[in-house]
Amino acid sequence: MNFTALRNMDVQGKIVLLRADLNVPAENGTITDTTRIDRLKPTIDFLTQHGAKTLILSHFGRPKGVTPEFSLRFMLPALTKSWGVPVGFANDCIGGEAESAKASLQNGQVILLENVRFHPDEEKNDLGFARQLASLGDIFCNDAFSAAHRAHASTEGLAHILPSCAGFLMEAELNALTAALENPSRPVMAIVGGSKISTKISVLENLVKKVDYLFLGGGMANTFLFADGIEVGKSLCERDMVDEARRIQAAAKQAGCEILLPVDRVIVDKFGANAPHEIVPTSTMPADREAVDVGPETVLMLRQTLSGCRTVLWNGPLGVFEVKPFDTGTNAAAQAVAEATATGLVSVAGGGDTVSALEHAGCADKFTYVSSAGGAFLEWMEGKPLPGVQALSKPAKAA
Repeated sequence: MNFTALRNMDVQGKIVLLRADLNVPAENGTITDTTRIDRLKPTIDFLTQHGAKTLILSHFGRPKGVTPEFSLRFMLPALTKSWGVPVGFANDCIGGEAESAKASLQNGQVILLENVRFHPDEEKNDLGFARQLASLGDIFCNDAFSAAHRAHASTEGLAHILPSCAGFLMEAELNALTAALENPSRPVMAIVGGSKISTKISVLENLVKKVDYLFLGGGMANTFLFADGIEVGKSLCERDMVDEARRIQAAAKQAGCEILLPVDRVIVDKFGANAPHEIVPTSTMPADREAVDVGPETVLMLRQTLSGCRTVLWNGPLGVFEVKPFDTGTNAAAQAVAEATATGLVSVAGGGDTVSALEHAGCADKFTYVSSAGGAFLEWMEGKPLPGVQALSKPAKAA
């Protein structure tokens, strides 16, 4: 991908407009997961240590105009703690408040500007609004891959006005995704779980054209098994998606991609924590039972296929991992990928519940790269262009 990295920019004494994604989970004014904040630290370190004057742009939630409960101000203690530098605050991202913040900045200092979505023109990608933002800075640095699927003023518009670059997090995401799907070492396996194929049809259609093996778990595997005439009992199954499943199977066959489905299942009569359960071959699934996880033979099949692969892309859990002991299959599969990664496998994961599942399995830090992006990661898996990324590849125009 043709983009300029922050590491190659001269930021000394320059005002850098840093687009971050601080849309973090929070309850009652307390941030419950600081992952997105923590991952920005390398970029903040570079900017402060190289004498940049940093103004941070971000959204938070979906406010309708100026909405106090969506103010970014409450984040300041968490930002200062994670980044190890004082972080100032401006009550607006344009106008007098923002101009005052700009004027007060010294080399190495950081100020957070108020929620860009307080202005409706942000999501409209309004050129006039983008120019107001651009007037605050000398350089635009996008470090918000997780918002790169949105063509908004602060994610896409700014890149057409100011000299632009990718921050360290954005660079890491793009390099990891290129290594996993655009220019991978082969053979490549994609592991895709989750409950429904209806939400991932485009993902599956794109993957079968690019990977050598597609392993399906979770509820979506049931739809493919049902399409093959195999009993799925009372398991989650989108029976109305059979034609789509068969179309994906046909596309995979044409592309030389082998689809792998669970060969054994963990089944229950009534689902719940620590519910009585048993393991049965997929071919002998009782009509009155429900599958909630993959069994050990399926994990063994996954391990054996994995041993011949050089790249793995993972999206979605293989069972109801939130409820013990039905996290066993996902945990064992994650451990298998982690072990293979230690011996040279390139493993990239992300999207939806994937990060939570891998953290639950204790393996998130053992993959080559785990993306914190949700929608952007999935749209990339679908093969869609991401406006925030594309804009970084284009020369900035005069404001």
